[in-house]
Amino acid sequence: MSVSHPVFARLYARASVTMDRAGAAAHRRRLVAGLTGRVIEVGAGNGRMFPHYPPTVREVLAVEPEPRLRAAAHAAAADAPVPVTVVAGLAEALPAADASADAVVLSLVLCSVPDQAVALREARRVLRPGGQLRFFEHVVAQTPGLRRAQRWVDATVWPLFCAGCHTGRDTVGAIGAGGFTVVELDRFRFPPTQVPMPASPHVLGTAIRH
Repeated sequence: MSVSHPVFARLYARASVTMDRAGAAAHRRRLVAGLTGRVIEVGAGNGRMFPHYPPTVREVLAVEPEPRLRAAAHAAAADAPVPVTVVAGLAEALPAADASADAVVLSLVLCSVPDQAVALREARRVLRPGGQLRFFEHVVAQTPGLRRAQRWVDATVWPLFCAGCHTGRDTVGAIGAGGFTVVELDRFRFPPTQVPMPASPHVLGTAIRH
């Protein structure tokens, strides 16, 4: 139930702070706004989402496979505004019962799971009927030139240095094919640099379990 990426974990722990200052914190806050009840956060990383959960959330089960990031998440959970339990686990085998969550939160996770369909099937399994899937992910570009750049980096260096991350996945399509109806979707570039990078195209949205 663990996947060790010690170098990436150290780099991500630093980069996540910079990303939040550059605007990711606002996206995280928007991602979980209005949630209620029991939430399962898949790929919680070092716990940067925890401060943004609203008081209407009864509890969060935060699943993180990487040991260093999970230890940081444990520390962050102590200061969270809602009860957070951090556990080891994989997106493809969530440690939760069927239909036990009101919402599943995915933040920069579906880019790196080995099989999106399997991970989304697990998310659907643990969600109650009508439950919400909230997602904040970088995705395949909508322009041909950037898509070509994504294909090149994904076939060469990007997954190697970024713990299996891929820049050009059609994540919105995978969510729709996984038994969810996307009801809210915002596309934007992050960070909002003048020249887009392979991982710049992002989406933030809500899908409902069929």
